[in-house]
Amino acid sequence: MSAETLGLFRSDPWLEPYKDAIEGRFSYVVERENTLTQHGMQSLSDFASGYLYFGLHLTQNGWVVHEWAPNATAIYLTGTFNHWTKNEAYRLQPIGNGNWELHLPHDAVNHEDMYKLLVEWQGGAGERIPAWSRRVVQDAHTKIFSAQVWNPVKSYKFENETFIPTTSPLLIYECHIGMASQDEKIGTYEEFRANILPRIANDGYNAIQIMAIQEHPYYGSFGYHVSSFFAPSSRFGTPDELKHLIDDAHSLGIAVIMDIVHSHAVKNELEGLGRFDGTNYQYFHSAADRREHPAWDSLCFDYGKNEVVHFLLSNCKYWLEEFHFDGFRFDGVTSMLYYSHGLGESFSNYDNYYNGCQDGDAIAYITLANKLIHEVNPHAITIAEEVSGMPGLAAKIEDGGYGFDYRMAMNIPDFWIKTMKEKKDEDWLPSSIWREETNRRSDEKTVSYAESHDQALVGDKTIIFWLIDAEMYWHMQADDRNATVERGMALHKMIRLITSTTINGGYLNFMGNEFGHPEWIDFPREGNGWSYKYARRQWHLADNRDLKYYALERFDNEMIRLILSIKNFQATLLQKVWDNDGDQILAYMRENLLFVFNFNPTRSFTDYGFLVPLGKYKVVLNTDDKRFGGNGFNDDAVEHFTQPDMLYASEQKGWLKLYIPARSALVLQLNQKNDEHQCSFIY
Repeated sequence: MSAETLGLFRSDPWLEPYKDAIEGRFSYVVERENTLTQHGMQSLSDFASGYLYFGLHLTQNGWVVHEWAPNATAIYLTGTFNHWTKNEAYRLQPIGNGNWELHLPHDAVNHEDMYKLLVEWQGGAGERIPAWSRRVVQDAHTKIFSAQVWNPVKSYKFENETFIPTTSPLLIYECHIGMASQDEKIGTYEEFRANILPRIANDGYNAIQIMAIQEHPYYGSFGYHVSSFFAPSSRFGTPDELKHLIDDAHSLGIAVIMDIVHSHAVKNELEGLGRFDGTNYQYFHSAADRREHPAWDSLCFDYGKNEVVHFLLSNCKYWLEEFHFDGFRFDGVTSMLYYSHGLGESFSNYDNYYNGCQDGDAIAYITLANKLIHEVNPHAITIAEEVSGMPGLAAKIEDGGYGFDYRMAMNIPDFWIKTMKEKKDEDWLPSSIWREETNRRSDEKTVSYAESHDQALVGDKTIIFWLIDAEMYWHMQADDRNATVERGMALHKMIRLITSTTINGGYLNFMGNEFGHPEWIDFPREGNGWSYKYARRQWHLADNRDLKYYALERFDNEMIRLILSIKNFQATLLQKVWDNDGDQILAYMRENLLFVFNFNPTRSFTDYGFLVPLGKYKVVLNTDDKRFGGNGFNDDAVEHFTQPDMLYASEQKGWLKLYIPARSALVLQLNQKNDEHQCSFIY
């Protein structure tokens, strides 16, 4: 396929000068796929089935162990079944290409036995957790991690085998199992399934994005420093309990997206892949400057190795097939795309994307991962967490893109935090807000979100805490009038409303932020006395009708329901009606909904006019509604009729005059055309 036929150029003619680079990337992806599939002798899905071969498996003839460790000189299986001894009966045999094998009788190991590999190499040896382990647990007393045999007599059987996600639009409730507990502890899969899933369903979200599923030795890493890529974190429960959670989510109509980390791995050798076979470069780059991530204190995969691509692609298929995840949010894609990991790059023009500093092997892996995922499950959802704006990331592979379904709109949360930190209320300009909310490639779908969990994780604050701060401790009673709290609540609702209703793909909220969960996120660590106080969610705040948190959650519920009331909301025409930075007024339409925002902190406007389609408009959502903790200055029961203007008669437009209180937003629905006797013409 030539560059001229790639759809990427048809959708963006500005890419034409870079057609050689784009065509070269596309050709390299085809070349890598041909190599991996032996030029079509097998499918990509067949190739990515390593998890069915490697690791520990029970067969009709007994147990079999396979491991890839090309530098090893000897490997022994050790565990509770042989008292952790180096035993010749448990010695793996080399079978070529760096692979090792061991066969054992049925009674050699049992369910819940602990085990590891003792790997020897020239000049050294070390205990290692098998790379393909499906279950890894930590001893409560010694804190040492070990693989665990997981072969229950009765394994979980899925009831929902044909679930198809709803993506019109995709409304994601991002969550973390451990911190979903209200108590100061680590929450479990079972608690989340029983207590939190019903809340999410009631809130109207149709997808959850679960963070920190892959096993990680340090809880405070939020799951970003993965050690065992095929093992669901045991600190939350068993693999079967995770399957039950996913099955129940599907029964509630909720898709389950997994945050998958293939951008790097933890350095740990005893728990992870570091020096697995005695070398630094088995899974990672040989050169130190490429192997070690300069910002994350982690190891970077060498995507140029077929064995590494096999490991990672198999990991994608494993989570889809074994756990019925509905897709992935790929973490750290920017870091994968560039030799610099995107650090210190401006990404101010297209030259930055095609200057030879891009990692072609990583790009090929990303593209093939997306192709594989959709080959395994055509309805799967893939999302790229990517900050540079690389063109084609969420474009079809056959068009020259990388195949993601969505990309995260990472500019939006950055914009809101920067605005709150650096600008006075009088300087919140509607033109800037509109530009930031809609600044995206027209040919790629995005997931918009108002605030990132990362901002609250790295010593910063949530949006609500930036807006209200310490006043939250004293003035969140429903009947308490406090200017700081009222300002914060008003802007919290407006920020969410404009972010969720300007989407072109999906909207995401991190759990608890919908009701203004107080303070920040801080996982247990030495610096806070290993406390769980800030690594939990205080659901009782949202459930208490006497607190303002209840009003904020009620608003979020109504906002989500409004979005769902319009078929394919994300695909409807988004059209700006008016913006005025002096007045701080913004208005736009989608279908028959008119959105009106007044960001002015002090001025309310009477009879403020907008030129809109003729008809009768009725308020269907008002951030200032008393039910949502507002002042209730508007009478939302009043119907508003347009006034025809002869100058715009051919366009079937007229003037809609509204009262717009300061710091508030209205959503009005166009219900029907005006009757002629209800209005007079303006000349």
